[in-house]
Amino acid sequence: MAVQAQSLDSLRAKFESGEVFSSSFEHIYNDTFTGETQTTTGTIWIDSSQYKIVSENSIMVVDGEVSYVYDSSKDRVIISEYVEEDDDFAPSRMLQGVDSSYSISEEPYSEGGVLINMVSDDPFSVFSEVSVELNESGIPQRIEAIDQVENELVTNFYDGRFISASDTIFRFPKPDGAEVIDLRHESR
Repeated sequence: MAVQAQSLDSLRAKFESGEVFSSSFEHIYNDTFTGETQTTTGTIWIDSSQYKIVSENSIMVVDGEVSYVYDSSKDRVIISEYVEEDDDFAPSRMLQGVDSSYSISEEPYSEGGVLINMVSDDPFSVFSEVSVELNESGIPQRIEAIDQVENELVTNFYDGRFISASDTIFRFPKPDGAEVIDLRHESR
């Protein structure tokens, strides 16, 4: 399996060395029960334990311990303790591979790229299947994930690249005048 997971290991190594993946993105969530589809576009930054998303109407920063979400339509910031297991989107989890309950394989893909497939039969896994497409340079292009009730999450990355980390990338830019609701004290 070590040879089969070479591209995933290389991707993990980039995150473990402190690099940050930055990209424009389109995230599509298809609810198979209701038939509803939600689409989000914006810019994303991901490192080994944090991510930041800036979209048209919101800013989300997850630092591994706290989640900050600004909703411009309500001019409100919600701060809460971050629980990775409750985060269906956790891109860092999908890009670095999931846990040991998944079998991982890789296959050649479009124009010198690689398709990494992760499959789990564990009924307690968040996702039953995750596929990550990397281009010939090992840059993520697309993630497709199927959860346990067969909802589909698809994230396409555009102009993605790895950049050096800085102290400001994952800093939450609290908007002036926004109402702040801090739920961290309520969850203790």
